[in-house]
Amino acid sequence: MTKKFYPLISALSFALLVCTLAGATPKLPYFFSNNMVLQQQSEPAIWGWAKAGSRITILTSWNKKTYTATTDESGKWKTKIATPAAGGPYEITVSDGTPVTLQNVLIGEIWLCSGQSNMEMPMKGFKDQPVLGSNEAVFNSTNSNIRLYTLPRSVKLEPQDTSKNSPWKLADPESVSNFSATAYYFGKILQEMLHVPIGLVNISYGGSPVEAFMDAKTLADFPEIKLPALNDTKANNKTPTTLFNGMLNPFLGFGIKGCIWYQGESNNDHAEQYEKLFPAFVKQIRTQFNLGDFPFYFAQIAPYNYSLYTTPNAIKYNSAYLRDAQRKSLTTIPNSGMAVLMDIGEENSIHPAQKEIGSKRLAYMALAQTYGMKGFGFASPAYDSISVSGNIATLKFTNAPNGLTSYGKPLNNFEIAGVDKVFRPAKAIISQGKILVSAIDVKEPVAIRYAFKDFVVGDLFSTEGFPVSSFRSDNW
Repeated sequence: MTKKFYPLISALSFALLVCTLAGATPKLPYFFSNNMVLQQQSEPAIWGWAKAGSRITILTSWNKKTYTATTDESGKWKTKIATPAAGGPYEITVSDGTPVTLQNVLIGEIWLCSGQSNMEMPMKGFKDQPVLGSNEAVFNSTNSNIRLYTLPRSVKLEPQDTSKNSPWKLADPESVSNFSATAYYFGKILQEMLHVPIGLVNISYGGSPVEAFMDAKTLADFPEIKLPALNDTKANNKTPTTLFNGMLNPFLGFGIKGCIWYQGESNNDHAEQYEKLFPAFVKQIRTQFNLGDFPFYFAQIAPYNYSLYTTPNAIKYNSAYLRDAQRKSLTTIPNSGMAVLMDIGEENSIHPAQKEIGSKRLAYMALAQTYGMKGFGFASPAYDSISVSGNIATLKFTNAPNGLTSYGKPLNNFEIAGVDKVFRPAKAIISQGKILVSAIDVKEPVAIRYAFKDFVVGDLFSTEGFPVSSFRSDNW
């Protein structure tokens, strides 16, 4: 791998490039620009526009190879290029007779970071809503091997070929303070451990349900979801398909390693639907990127008092049902992982301030499951099964090779129900990696629930410190 990383190009060079793209051919999507990162050892697509029928050449400096493409009748061209192992800086020159040169290009690992406001939340925090410890992290953030790209917000009723203008930025205090906290902390850990350039692409929009990120074809399997008309003047980020059209579709085809996702809050009142929508969304974007079942790691929504937020027509106010839908989706979404946030929720803020904790959990999963690192814990224990003997229900868990702990505190979040389906507070103890649950007034247990409340602070962990998700053994 080339070790000479990575001089900062001048502001004048970048300004000249912008002028070149604006006034000459060929033109490229804005995410193909100076300071970009391309996925290593792969064949990412590159595309753009020029005069119809033009012959396009793409010269990559790392292998001195020239690729060719021809524009179609609409002027669009697209081809693939081969990338080496991580390194740089390099140049890519695209020409139809008039060359455009992309400078300070790195080869490394690219992660798509998407979702709603908890992914969008910048390191500097929202107004009156901080990210704990972020100022020191921002102060120490200068690292030319971490590159940041935020795709601008865009609500569209038809799929777009291009996005609004936005540059790649090198990590420094100014760029990091305005970039997704969840994404930045995730990328920082990956860069420290992998020692390669990391590119983070943030495609997020606060307050958005998952169906806004889905295309019309996928949503056709959900007839209860009304698609917007092309003349819908009231369409917004909550409208189905609008964020797919305006934000995801322009980016499809860009080479990525995987995706981290933080969303679900805006679907909290339709948990049963989300249990099917969410896996359908993941299948959709995997198909559209045409990279197979690439890694997909997501943050489970944190406990919060959703009565402050949920619409009056909510089916179920308890957001534990949505967390449960996310938990169950792990069995239907291959090559996935869920960062459990049961210990960092805030009763009166939907945006937990401890963003670094959630990001670390996402990064641990990526480093273990995607990059093959070993020797550390990376996943929360998962409820597996229930068995009953007398008045005691025994719960088994997976992902708990060294057992469970409550750090010496009593387990106060278990409930137990008999045939009457009435849940009562239960006594729970840890025994050899299992949980034994009982209650004096439940003689014949049928079902168990753990931390199954809108807002709750989890008290059950693996010995490595990963919290157990809220769960239920019933389907009532």
